[in-house]
Amino acid sequence: MALKIKAKEATAIVNSLSSGVVPRIGVQHITVGRTLEIEAFTKSLEDVKNGHSMVKFWIGDFGSGKSFMLHLLNTVATKQKFVVANADFTPDNRLYSNDGKAVAIYATIMDNIAIQTKPEGGALPTLLDKWIEQIVANTAQENNIPITEIRDETYFNLIQKNIMNTVNEVTETGGFDFGVVVIKYYEGYIKNDENLRRNALKWLKGEYRTKTEARQNLGVREIINDLNYYDMLKNFTRLFVSIGYSGFMINLDEAINLYKISTSTMRAKNYEKILTIFNDCFQGKISNLFINFAGTKEFLENERRGLFSYDALKTRLETNKFETLKIRDYSQAVLKLRPLDNNELFVLLQKLKEIYDFNFSVNSDITDKDIKLYMEEMFNKPGAEEFLTPREVIRDFLNILSILRQNPNVDKTELITNIEISDERPTEEASIEIL
Repeated sequence: MALKIKAKEATAIVNSLSSGVVPRIGVQHITVGRTLEIEAFTKSLEDVKNGHSMVKFWIGDFGSGKSFMLHLLNTVATKQKFVVANADFTPDNRLYSNDGKAVAIYATIMDNIAIQTKPEGGALPTLLDKWIEQIVANTAQENNIPITEIRDETYFNLIQKNIMNTVNEVTETGGFDFGVVVIKYYEGYIKNDENLRRNALKWLKGEYRTKTEARQNLGVREIINDLNYYDMLKNFTRLFVSIGYSGFMINLDEAINLYKISTSTMRAKNYEKILTIFNDCFQGKISNLFINFAGTKEFLENERRGLFSYDALKTRLETNKFETLKIRDYSQAVLKLRPLDNNELFVLLQKLKEIYDFNFSVNSDITDKDIKLYMEEMFNKPGAEEFLTPREVIRDFLNILSILRQNPNVDKTELITNIEISDERPTEEASIEIL
């Protein structure tokens, strides 16, 4: 096979795309037509690595590849030694709330933290262990204590002091409680107290809902909540950099769910939070943080419900007036994803056929001529121009491969020519939330 791909990646690609979702790993093997976007993004990563911060908005129609793009950005960023995390906005996850929906997006971010050696998420304990090991090693060196003895409880106070010193260096808000919790995590780490370690991790991930429970379990006065979660994200950004990582990149998908918030006041509060993040990043108030938002054109440009309904954001996010369909500016905050052209889609389907065959150790009876026939049938169907998406083209192609693999006597030409398409776009109805 021409593609150099791991079996785990091939399985993830086939299973995810067959189900209409983006695989969490292996997306670099099926990337076509995004060279200029990736080049610009890589330049932005270098800027963030050098201490700047960045916000990007990836805008496209339903099924146009926004989620795919975010996963591809993860692959690029982790190779540049960034800590990355993905989270989706939902009716219960947002940037601003007073009923736990903002800290819910924080908890999702922390749960999905990934690094190059753990690309599927769940890397927060790994990062904490690495940080603590660095502190332990530095403490041993500073005090001329053998590394084989430093973990003895005799030296616990020395470790505790250095943890708090480091925490004070990387935190601005909530540093004391953050330090206390990390010390509890370390205590569970050296005493093999899994419950204490789990409780500390629970606090750091924003999963405590009452101060009383946190005080009983960990002896801290505060918890991470709707009001302070953003400060904690900034603290973690500094912490990751202190460990030796290039920065922290956070991808926030399905931003249409902010557009769907029914009350204008709550919607405006969420957009105000986006403005705060935007200003912090571009005014140098935070370093080494990269935040990507992915949403539809309505989320961005609708002047009644979208970001453009908030004047301060509209003035910052309007497209470069000199940009055209052929002359693009990839350095601006808003990047509009153009659809794949037919040649790019053809190459993508070729790659998917190779990956599918590799995954199942078969040689599918689908030629380049068959792929061209499939594309002609799909794009010539009534309504295709209006609502056919790459997601449906890809999923149906993999479904045909699946049928042929399991039913080799089926007439492939008949299967292709009888294919039907449907409008899978979601309705843009607002949520029915009452606030």
